[in-house]
Amino acid sequence: MQLAFLLYKYFPFGGLQRDFLRIALECQQRGHAIRVYCLSWEGDTPPGFDVRYVPVKAVSNHRRNEKYTEWVHADLARHPVDRVVGFNKMPGLDVYYAADGCYEAKVQGRSWLYRQCGRYRHFSATERAVFEQSANTRIMLIAEDQRRQFIQHYGTQPERLHMLPPGIALDRRAPANAGKIRSGLRHEFDVSETELLLVQIGSGFKTKGVDRTLRALAALPDTLRQRTKMMIIGQDNPKTFLAQSKTLGIGDRVTFLQGRNDVPRFLLGADLMVHPAYHESAGAVLLEAIVAGLPVLTTDVCGYAHYITEAQGGRVLPSPFRQEQLDQWLAEMLADSTQRATWCRNALVWAQAADIYSMPQRAAEIILAEQP
Repeated sequence: MQLAFLLYKYFPFGGLQRDFLRIALECQQRGHAIRVYCLSWEGDTPPGFDVRYVPVKAVSNHRRNEKYTEWVHADLARHPVDRVVGFNKMPGLDVYYAADGCYEAKVQGRSWLYRQCGRYRHFSATERAVFEQSANTRIMLIAEDQRRQFIQHYGTQPERLHMLPPGIALDRRAPANAGKIRSGLRHEFDVSETELLLVQIGSGFKTKGVDRTLRALAALPDTLRQRTKMMIIGQDNPKTFLAQSKTLGIGDRVTFLQGRNDVPRFLLGADLMVHPAYHESAGAVLLEAIVAGLPVLTTDVCGYAHYITEAQGGRVLPSPFRQEQLDQWLAEMLADSTQRATWCRNALVWAQAADIYSMPQRAAEIILAEQP
């Protein structure tokens, strides 16, 4: 088959982008041709991929998205394919990968005036094009909350909704030489064995709750804070959060790093992952930490947060979020090395048997299946 994959932007460190690439490579491995439509592509292009850059611009993102869709549909009319697979919501898709939650659910309670703006009309229309009952797009979901919300707002037929297992890369699992890797990373970044290392990983610092993390770090008891270092890794502009760190008096405790390819080293080298996201459809990084044996402190709004509870690999903050509870739990988790070791052992045992690695294979089966 000739498959077309549609996404606005590709860069190596986004969760949606990583999932797209693994699914596309799985389809290619099964003998199918891969065409990609995108506005931009950062990083290497896999051999055999036909990447077509969509040459459109606009003042607003939503108008640019509309021009993207128009251009792609025109190109597909000239050069047809067997399946059109979207990773952003848009009309004309055979299959959609739902990396995001329900937009209509997010804007509940917004004013009448907000609903008159072009941005709202665009995102509402593109979501309806995928999920309304008159559509026939097959939808791949990554969290149970998505299924509930889309059915509630659009009455989407359950048979069109396909739940995917997580797709955690096997290279995230702790290898036999995990201790050596841990020591090497801590030596490289000048973190002694008597110090504690926190990590937060993910592009989009605002939605991931980096501001919450910094406040919790600043609230640690003095003796604990002075032996704790924090590394925040992601493809985003840290300017606002660097200023916050300085204001909170913890600028010397925090390091920001751009997205990088050696994340598994940081999972092995750290003592705790903090991920107090404001909203997160899935949160693959939570599972990546668990399979590396790194305890996690996160919020229950993350689609994959329930796996932390199942694995007994950390703690999950309930909604509504309270900063003082994050502050307290962070201090308790850092102070209790015995409990952290227990969470680590629990996570590694759970990761041996859990079905959290097969997402690309299941997604490829759905994409390649005959249309009903």
